[in-house]
Order: sequence, then C-alpha cells, then structure tokens
Amino acid sequence: MKFTAEQIAEILEGEVVGNPNAEVHKLSKIEEGTEGSLTFLSNAKYQNYIYTTQATITIVNKSFEADQPVASTLIKVEDAYQSFSKLLEYYNQVKLMKSGIEQPSVISENVTYGTDLYLGSFCYIGKNVSIGNNVKIYPNTFIGDNVVLGNNCVLFAGVRVYSETEIGNNCVIHSGTIVGSDGFGFAPLDDGSYSKIPQIGNVILEDDVEVGSCTTIDRATMGSTIIRKGVKLDNQIQIAHNVEIGENTVIAAQTGVAGSTKIGKNCMIGGQVGISGHLTIGDNVRIQAQSGIGKNIKDGEIIQGSPAFNYGDFSKSYVHFKNLPKIVSDLDALKKKIE
Repeated sequence: MKFTAEQIAEILEGEVVGNPNAEVHKLSKIEEGTEGSLTFLSNAKYQNYIYTTQATITIVNKSFEADQPVASTLIKVEDAYQSFSKLLEYYNQVKLMKSGIEQPSVISENVTYGTDLYLGSFCYIGKNVSIGNNVKIYPNTFIGDNVVLGNNCVLFAGVRVYSETEIGNNCVIHSGTIVGSDGFGFAPLDDGSYSKIPQIGNVILEDDVEVGSCTTIDRATMGSTIIRKGVKLDNQIQIAHNVEIGENTVIAAQTGVAGSTKIGKNCMIGGQVGISGHLTIGDNVRIQAQSGIGKNIKDGEIIQGSPAFNYGDFSKSYVHFKNLPKIVSDLDALKKKIE
C-alpha cells in the first residue's frame, strides 16, 4: 500500500514542504528511517535525526524550523505525535478493510448479519446468531449458538465465542481468546471425587471492550459474567464466572480474577495480580503488579504486595525489609552487649 505526501497531508490537514509526490509504503522510527518510509518528529531530543534520517517523509510540528538542509519531505501539522497516531489508526482501518464470505466456512440456520461482513475461511457460525454491520471475523473462528455480536466488531483468527454470549458495538477480540467457557464449578463428594456444577449463565461484553490474545472469560454459573463499557484486557488473563468489571478499567497480562468478584470503574490493575473470589474492589483503585488481593478494597486506594496493603505503607516497609539482615545483626550485637 503506497501513499504520497500530498495524500497524507490531506488526511492530516497538514502542509507539505518538499515533494508532494514523494511516496511511502512503510513506517519507521526517525533514527532508523530508510527510503520509502514515513516517520515523525515530536520529541526535541530526537531533533538531530531529522538531518540524517533516510525516511522519505517526516511529519513535524508547524513550529519546527530547520537550521540545516533536510533531505526528507516534511508534512507540518499542529501536533506531530497526535497526527502520527491518527495516521496509524487510518492505516489500520485500511489494512482491516475486508469484506465477503470466504470458503470453506459454515453459516448455520437462522443467522442474520448486516452489511460489509467479512467472514474468513474455516469459520463456524452457530444457529440463531445475530451479527451487526461492518463486522470482521478472521479465519478459524468459532461462534456458538445464540450469540449476539454488535456493529464494528473485529474477531481475529482463532477466537472462540461460546453460546449465548452477548458482545456490544466496537469490540475487538484478539487471537486465541475464549469467551464463554465453563466456570470452574465443582462440588466435592463423600468419596473424594467432584461433581460438576452446570454453568448455565453467559458472558456480556458491553461496547468498546478490547480483549487481548489468549485471555479466557468464563460464563456465569447463573446470570452473567459482565465486562462493562470501555474495559481493556491484556493478553493471558483469566476472568472467572460471575465476575463483573466496571467501565474503563484496564487490566495487564497474567492477572487472574476469581469467581463473583466485583471490580469498580476506572481501575488500573498491573500484571500478574491475583484477586480472590467474592470480593468488592471500589472505583479508581490502583493495584501494583504481582499483588495478591484477599480482601475488599475501598474507592481510590493504591495498594501493593502479597497480601496487598496500602502502597505508601508497603514502600516504607520494603525499606526495612531490605535492611532486615543488618537490623537482626544489630539486635544480636545489642543483646550481647546487654548480657
């Protein structure tokens, strides 16, 4: 895919300084720019690279004034960083602009779908599924019976969506993720074995949710596991049955949330956090990476550790922990002196 400086400037509402017909077909860092690449300059500490980069086109702020010759064609905009981000989003939309139903694929009875559907090869769509407009479903994806999938959703290759799942508008689910598998529910029997408890609920993903690769979201035992509007989940996360995650909460990789825990809105949870079941975590909570959560957390708290406690107290305690051998040595010396 090739773009000229003039085309890019039109998208970004910028001004071309140099050759308007200069063409690019790839992106690069400014210090690694090569012929045919597009880059940007927004951080002053990288300014020296503008004079040596081999990138064909460079996006710069309108305030930039060169004090040496610049080989690259410039596109001047109000904010180079924001404009480059906008261009990445546009490029991604163009790249994902697929439509049509590839074969082989299976569409079961009573399936409805809107305009501009892309269904990759080797996909399976179960009975009574409803799919909205402009949905992209990449190859080797499974969608079970009675699933509802809203508008402008993207399901990348190898996603598995179990029956009765409800997915809102503008959701993105990355490869290898499973939505709606059985919750971990077993009842112990007298002989030491376990009897499986049927998991008859579902999963609801509200609008604007993004789920990373190889994450698992379990269906509820009864009722729904709910991921609220705007939630962002990283790769390799486990969300257990009947969990509810509030609006605009973000969770980093390898975190596990046990069953029936309620997480508030606008929370930030670091990687490898373990959260016990049947807890309530308030709004605007910050949990540092590798923390272990075993009790309820109030609104606005920042916590760390395993078991986790207040972040400020943890930092003070850690200073003493690092010095523990010396403290013990000093105590032993003091004890001998007293004796």
